[in-house]
Amino acid sequence: MEQAHSLLLNEEACSQLREHQRAEFVFEWLRFLKKLLPATDRADVKQNQKRLVEQLTTVLTGSPGPPTRLLLAQCLALVYRVGDSLMSSLTVDRCNDIIRSKDDSPSFLPTRLAAVACLGVLYEQLGRLLINSFKESVANLLKAMKSAESQGRCEIMLCIERILKGLGVSAVSCHRDIYKAARTSLTDRSMAVRCAAAKCLLELQREAVFLWSSELENVATVCFRAFEGSNYDVRVGISKLLGTLLASALDPRQTIAPRPGTKRNSLKEVMELLSSGFLRGGAGFLRASGDMLKGSRDVRVGITQTCVVFVSILGGAWLETHFSCLLSLLMEWVSHARATQYPADAVSCRCCVSFILRATLGSLLGEKAQIAAAKEICQLIDKQKRVVDAALHEGNMEARVSPADVAASQHVLVCALLELGSLLQDLSSTAAPLLLDTSIGMLDTVISVLLHPSASARLAAAWCLRCVAVGMPAQVAVLLDRCAERLNALKSCPEAVAGYSAAIAALLGAVQLCPLGISHSKGKVVMTLAEDLLRSAAQNSRISIQRTQGGWLLLSALFTLGPTVMEHHLPRLLLLWKCAFPLSVKDLENELRRGDSFTWQVTLEGRAGALCAMKSLVVHCKDLLTDDVISRLLPLLSCAVALLNQLTSIIKAYGNQIKNAATVFRLRVYEILTMLQPKTYEESFGTVLKQLLNDLTGPEITACAELNLLPSLCYIQDLALLGPGLQDVDQHYIEEQLHGGGSGGGTLEYDPFTIFEKAQEVPTPLPPASALTAAAVQLFGVIFPHLGIQQKAQILEQFCEFVRQLKGARQQTVQIHVAAAFCCTLKCLALSRRELGSEEVQKPALSLLLGALEGSNPLLRCVAAEGLARLVQVLNDPNFTVSITLMSFDKLKMARDAITRTGHALALSAVYRYLSGISSPQYISACVGVLFTLSQDSTSPEVQMWALHALSMVVDLAGPLYHSHLEASFTLVLRLLLSTPHTHVEVQQSLGRCLNALITSMGPDLQGEGAGVCVVRTSCLVGCAVMQDSQDCLVQAQAISCLQQLHMFAPRFVNLASLVPSLCINLCSSYLSLRCAVVACLRQLAQREAVEVSEHAVALVKELPRRDNTQLDVTIKEVGLEGALFSLLDRESDPRLCRDIQETLVHMMSLAAESKLAHWLKLCKDVLSASADSAVETLQEEDGDRYDDSSVFHAKSESSGPFNNLRWSTRVFSMECVCRIIAQCENGDPAHFNMALAQEQRLHESADFLVLHLADLIRMAFMAATDHSDQLRLAGLQTLLVIIRKFSSVPEPEFPGHVILEQYQANVGAALRPAFHVDAPPNVTAKACQVCSAWIASGVISDLRDLRRVHQLLASSLAKVQVGRDVTSQLYNESTFTMETLAVLKAWAEVYITAVQGSRQRESPGSHLQHQSDEAGTADPAGAGLLKLVQTDLATLSRLWLAALQDHGLLTLPSQYSSQLPSTGGSFYTAETVEQARPHYSSAWATILHATALWLNSTGFIMVDEGPANLSRPVTPTSMGQSTSLSSVKSPEDVSTDRLHLILGISVEFLCSPHSGDQMENINSCLQALQALLEVPWPRSKVGNDQALSVELLSVLHRLIVTRESPSIQLAVLELVRQIVCAAQEHVKEKRHSAEVDDGAAEKETVPEFGEGRDTGGLVPGKSLVFGALELCLCMLVRKLPQLSPKLAGSPTGRGGQTCFLSNTDCRLVTSALAILSELPSICSPEGSVSVLPTVLYLLLGVLREAVKGSVGAESGQLVPGILQALRTVLTSPMSRAEKSHGAWTELLRCALHTLLESWHTDKMEPGVDEVTMLTSLTIFLLYASAEVTAVEPLQTRCIQAFRASLESKDPVVLSRSYQLLVSLFQGPAPVARPFILALGGRLLSQLEEVEKSRPQGPAELQAVQDAIRALEALVFAADETHRPQLVAVLLPILISLLLDENALASAPAASRSLHESALRDLMRIGPQHSAVFKALMASAPHMKARLEAAVKGNQESVNTKAQAPRVINKNTPSIQLKINFL
Repeated sequence: MEQAHSLLLNEEACSQLREHQRAEFVFEWLRFLKKLLPATDRADVKQNQKRLVEQLTTVLTGSPGPPTRLLLAQCLALVYRVGDSLMSSLTVDRCNDIIRSKDDSPSFLPTRLAAVACLGVLYEQLGRLLINSFKESVANLLKAMKSAESQGRCEIMLCIERILKGLGVSAVSCHRDIYKAARTSLTDRSMAVRCAAAKCLLELQREAVFLWSSELENVATVCFRAFEGSNYDVRVGISKLLGTLLASALDPRQTIAPRPGTKRNSLKEVMELLSSGFLRGGAGFLRASGDMLKGSRDVRVGITQTCVVFVSILGGAWLETHFSCLLSLLMEWVSHARATQYPADAVSCRCCVSFILRATLGSLLGEKAQIAAAKEICQLIDKQKRVVDAALHEGNMEARVSPADVAASQHVLVCALLELGSLLQDLSSTAAPLLLDTSIGMLDTVISVLLHPSASARLAAAWCLRCVAVGMPAQVAVLLDRCAERLNALKSCPEAVAGYSAAIAALLGAVQLCPLGISHSKGKVVMTLAEDLLRSAAQNSRISIQRTQGGWLLLSALFTLGPTVMEHHLPRLLLLWKCAFPLSVKDLENELRRGDSFTWQVTLEGRAGALCAMKSLVVHCKDLLTDDVISRLLPLLSCAVALLNQLTSIIKAYGNQIKNAATVFRLRVYEILTMLQPKTYEESFGTVLKQLLNDLTGPEITACAELNLLPSLCYIQDLALLGPGLQDVDQHYIEEQLHGGGSGGGTLEYDPFTIFEKAQEVPTPLPPASALTAAAVQLFGVIFPHLGIQQKAQILEQFCEFVRQLKGARQQTVQIHVAAAFCCTLKCLALSRRELGSEEVQKPALSLLLGALEGSNPLLRCVAAEGLARLVQVLNDPNFTVSITLMSFDKLKMARDAITRTGHALALSAVYRYLSGISSPQYISACVGVLFTLSQDSTSPEVQMWALHALSMVVDLAGPLYHSHLEASFTLVLRLLLSTPHTHVEVQQSLGRCLNALITSMGPDLQGEGAGVCVVRTSCLVGCAVMQDSQDCLVQAQAISCLQQLHMFAPRFVNLASLVPSLCINLCSSYLSLRCAVVACLRQLAQREAVEVSEHAVALVKELPRRDNTQLDVTIKEVGLEGALFSLLDRESDPRLCRDIQETLVHMMSLAAESKLAHWLKLCKDVLSASADSAVETLQEEDGDRYDDSSVFHAKSESSGPFNNLRWSTRVFSMECVCRIIAQCENGDPAHFNMALAQEQRLHESADFLVLHLADLIRMAFMAATDHSDQLRLAGLQTLLVIIRKFSSVPEPEFPGHVILEQYQANVGAALRPAFHVDAPPNVTAKACQVCSAWIASGVISDLRDLRRVHQLLASSLAKVQVGRDVTSQLYNESTFTMETLAVLKAWAEVYITAVQGSRQRESPGSHLQHQSDEAGTADPAGAGLLKLVQTDLATLSRLWLAALQDHGLLTLPSQYSSQLPSTGGSFYTAETVEQARPHYSSAWATILHATALWLNSTGFIMVDEGPANLSRPVTPTSMGQSTSLSSVKSPEDVSTDRLHLILGISVEFLCSPHSGDQMENINSCLQALQALLEVPWPRSKVGNDQALSVELLSVLHRLIVTRESPSIQLAVLELVRQIVCAAQEHVKEKRHSAEVDDGAAEKETVPEFGEGRDTGGLVPGKSLVFGALELCLCMLVRKLPQLSPKLAGSPTGRGGQTCFLSNTDCRLVTSALAILSELPSICSPEGSVSVLPTVLYLLLGVLREAVKGSVGAESGQLVPGILQALRTVLTSPMSRAEKSHGAWTELLRCALHTLLESWHTDKMEPGVDEVTMLTSLTIFLLYASAEVTAVEPLQTRCIQAFRASLESKDPVVLSRSYQLLVSLFQGPAPVARPFILALGGRLLSQLEEVEKSRPQGPAELQAVQDAIRALEALVFAADETHRPQLVAVLLPILISLLLDENALASAPAASRSLHESALRDLMRIGPQHSAVFKALMASAPHMKARLEAAVKGNQESVNTKAQAPRVINKNTPSIQLKINFL
């Protein structure tokens, strides 16, 4: 193919190819040429022009295919446009000659068509250059038109369209001729020609004014005729034409010279023109039966679409102005007697008018205009209602209102009410002001229609009320009460009973779509009403039917409230059901002997209603359907089934008036039986089957439209064979009318019981007869699998016999019914994995399906193919499968008719559908052979289409096995694409599906570089290009889908520069399926290449011609592709498309939001502010003396933005986008949340940061939070919450000490205030509480007055909670009270926690907050001010918190304890709302638990008389021991114990729960709550006393530490363990102390044996606290330091372990674990402590060793103090001195000391060993272990050696530390100190004597010398008084030797000078203390005296100024304090 990429055609390469390859080669060359020519230099083109034109002409005369001819035409025109245009007329003449040619052979046709195409494009591109020849060309074309076949006619029309486009106004001379020809073509028998003619006329009307002036009526008439028998494409094309003409007539784009007697058209005239077509049903259009001919219905649907186009072109502003007039004209259509002559017609017309209203009001108007339209509709309803009232009340005496008017009014009311409902539901809470507007009285008006004499109007009014309820959930309860009250008052009026019961049922149905629900009490009210109606039905025969129907309707609707409501009413319902049916079959026989037609009608209605209520029970309350309930219902069902047999005789006896009631009764029986298990009613099978057979095949059956029956049984992809009407089209609502058979579609009055279904759209149930057939099919499918084999065979044979015997339409009807029933059976068999039966069943089954497979109805053939697939699946017999396929192959070889060939081709692809694909290569080869042949049968496009569809299925099912056929298949598909005429669109669509399947089959192999792969890939791209150029939108959609697949597998080879523009152009296509394909493709592209996609889109808009300036282009130009997607999202209603658009935007945002932050935020802001009244309402601050920052938000609206009138749902999505952007920035540059950093980086680079847009973010959140729409308010509050959480700690660089959010206090307050309004919905208030608490807790507010403002909002909500749920009017479900209450309590809890933590920080030592707040004169935000505010409500809050916690405790009980739950519910939930309440408790309990624990901590568990907490209802049963009844008064101790156990129980239950993985916050809250409790002595003593509880807590904590990696949680766990161990310690101490006191044994040295281990020293796992703590600590230590475990370290001694680098947090964790370990011996008995000690010492020394070796990383410095502290704790343990354990401890501690020395010995050789730590640990051993441990040999000697070695160190730091430690040792107990003094004193002295020679050079050496002096000083003072003077005499000369003379001092380094000063100070201090020795020394050594005097003189001034207090050295305290005192 690369050879095709040249300016001139490579004829040599082309000639070597086979014919089909040649076509592909030429096509590829033309594609390349089309791209190349505009970019080529003009001179080059001129140079090659002659040759190029010759080559193109050769292609023209070489019979090119349809896609090639279009490309050829474009290339020819380009050659002349880019090159020399003078010769173009020759080509035009050549084309004209070809068109004139008399050659009619089929082989010449492609050349003629190509000539026509070339002519069109030449004129289009070159325009007036060819003006001279245009008349001749047009005349030539029009002449050729007369003799041309359909392809030719189509191509000529398209050609003329192009000529008109190119010549514009210059073609005026031929306009009339063209008009005549096109007018004729509009009614052509070929649909493609009609479409082409419509396009031609659409182009003509741009210049030909007469089309929409003088000829308008004629054109309209022709268009109406064109609609007759049309297909979907024709209706779309012609409606576009006629709609445009009418719009032009009404609002001319160009002024026409007024002729005498002409006037401008008015809207009325235009609509009259349409109505003449709409209403001309007339006698000529009707059959004798009264059913409308299909032609007339086609016309109606076409005119409906025309009307929508017409209004859409005029636009939203026009519609707003003229809506009133348009509405009244439309209502004239629907009220016209001719349009509503028959019920089916009336339904059809109503659908059409409803569609017009929905398609225009719903998509063209903004919210404000929609509200105005709703008012108009309301006035219309009011007017119609008055007409009816006049007719009813004035007895019609003056004949002002005829009965016909009343009948007509019902249709007007239905359309008006349904549209009003849709508007209100769409507007949602935005429409709230509309309901409050008393001038309209909307609700009164709608409710008044409930009394209309017509059922359809009443039901429409009920549905409208339901829509109000769904849109504004607060209205549900109000409307229910109102309707119930009216129903009670007007019980004796039949219309009132029917109307109000329907309204109540509809409202109950609405509750399913209202998350906030309704109060349970409403259910009781409705139940009582229904019972009352049913019991009083017999009292008055005039209203018996209405009361019966109404009662059962209410009961059926009541079940939608769910099992929790209905379980209370079930006994009463069972009684009502029992009363509705005879007690036994015998009683039924007695019934038959009495009664008249009226009583039978009432009876049948009643029983049908009762059965419907049963169905509702099964659907909505399956949980209540216990075996007991079923057993009580079965006898009733038996009676109902028995009655089925008698219905025929009853109808005979009492006439046809009860026929409808009987049909409905049968329908209800079938529906309920379908839902129950067939086993339960086995004995009734005979009766039921007899009825079913009669309903499916009997003589009285009516044709059920196959489209209501068959599509659900088809394989979903096979529906593509049936045309676009069944697929995604915008007009689906009315297109259904054309497929609905005679019924004209469904409507609510056919089955009022559907009014409570869970649906957004109004239900359209079928007429009873059609519904009965559908129900019979379903029931047959359920029952048939349970029959015996004989019976199955018999029934199937009967079916086959029926089909054989019958003829004509009746045969077709029966065949459809039986095929549907059997396919339904097979589906049920396959799903339930049951068997069909033996061969005697299989034979008739196969015969039945094969008959259907060869039926004339294509839908039936699809169902039969699916049936065969299911049959093969059910039988699962390979032989049977093979036999079927062979039979199909044989049939396909023999048959010549299209029907057989299509059916069996589809069967071949379907057989293996459910057998996990095709696994036989032979079968694939055979299929491919047959289907290839069929797909090339150009004589029958239908066969081609089915064969290609089947081929695509085979490709899918064959998987990798198909690879050997791929190349041939690609070749075939491409050949067919290049040769299939445009008129056979359905074949092109099948080719598209085939290409898609082939691409999927190739998969990632498409990326390959092999020659074969390259050929295939080129074929794919060429195929896609062919389909993209198609005129048909579905084919274009297929092309996009194929390119999307290609992009997925081989993204490198898809050119985005050409793909993205084609996507953008189709974004506004009028075809839904094309828009869906475009957005699905964009969604995929946006995941990887969002930025490129955006750039290509913007580039496209700049290049687009401005002739057809769509709104989309403008949007893309202003706000990019993403802005266009927002606009599209606002217009679309298809849920899947909307979801795809949203996902595309999210992907684009995730890739581009950070780089284009300002753009995205502006986009979201524009979307948000694009409501019709985008100025945000002014919200004044309540206290006027305060300035109001929010006034900045009350500026005028910026309505001039790129968007206008967007819906609330789109704006909600924009707020979600803002939250996503914030979340995304969180993972990006830290400067997004740091103003100083952002400003700094902004200076250096052109980056953008989120913090710089904070004002915009706050503004957006404010606008959303104060909107009318509740959903938008919630989104706004959520955004505000996110902003507060992310920005609360960002400092304000300009005002140090302040945060950036402080300036927005007023705005946040103003945004929150409306949410606390008394009318605000509870979910909004709950969310606002969350924002409030976050705002207060964030610490942004520093001023107490500001704090009080937000605090007041929370206080108001607390007051509301205290009032309780009984007082407020119950608008919503009780669970909303729970939600709101818990949100309030949680918010207060968060605030309290913040306040307490803040005040603790202030009190903690080293806090600077105190000083700051004192200076500032205001309370600190986190300090006492906030705590004071909360303190006032704390008494109330604490009770409410405890009540909520007890509720939560009860709700978390396992289900087996459910009987123990209080019957009335808890404090904040009712028994009925348990399930709804659970999620609210689960989100709030943890915070409340933490707050409660802090409150108990602050009170210290001391009970105070808190007084009443102002609760309207006592907090029962959660009064927590404060119940008022005297019998149950608990002591304060019991109350405290209850509270403690409540908190412990909830915490432990949660921490044990395996589902708490994602709730880190809750775990933290739990742990902090437990810590707060254990800080208080009383709970600590409780825990300490109860060992089982302590052990359980430890095991839970152990599990937690193993399963949670979060360091904060692990630290909290260890802190808690420490507290538990501490509690146990206190408990043991107390017991020991009391035992000592009791025994008077204070003097004894023996410690009584309390603590774990008792006499034996054994610790029982699972029962021992010590063992549990040991396990936990070991787990923590080994996780952080695996080297400790010999197993983990990979060697017996634990060495070969890898170095574990510990972080700061890890060190804290290890230290905490060691601290716990060190305390464990103290809670053991002496024997127990001996058991534990080896483990504790092993771990301690192990960690110490790792720290010393430096193998824990850089942070080991943090670890060492903790290790040494733990070591000290162990050594000083009282157990080491206890009589019973003293010996063992001594032995073990010696071993430990030995291990320590050994490890030093072995590790000393390694580099990086920390000698200092080793020495320190030795010192701790020497100082704190008893002398018995350290004084033994060889330990003592080795210790001394260790110190001696360290004194030899060359490292001044080690020396310094060694001397410091010696100080401690010398000052230690005499037995320890003496050996060290003796051994090391001399060495110390000699080292100091050497200092005089080598004075210190640096600070470290100086420190070492000073520490050595301290050590010598300590040695001196350690001596006895008698020997001390001698030692002082040694010390003083050394100090004097360190002094310098004056000369040396001046030049000495700093360290040396410091030493001099230090020595002098010591001399001055020590000399006076030992004056005698000092004097003696001075006297005996004059040189020393002189030296000293000189030094004293020299430093006199310095001594005076820097005199220090003399140091007092005490023998018992070390003279040098270490940083951490672990000694």
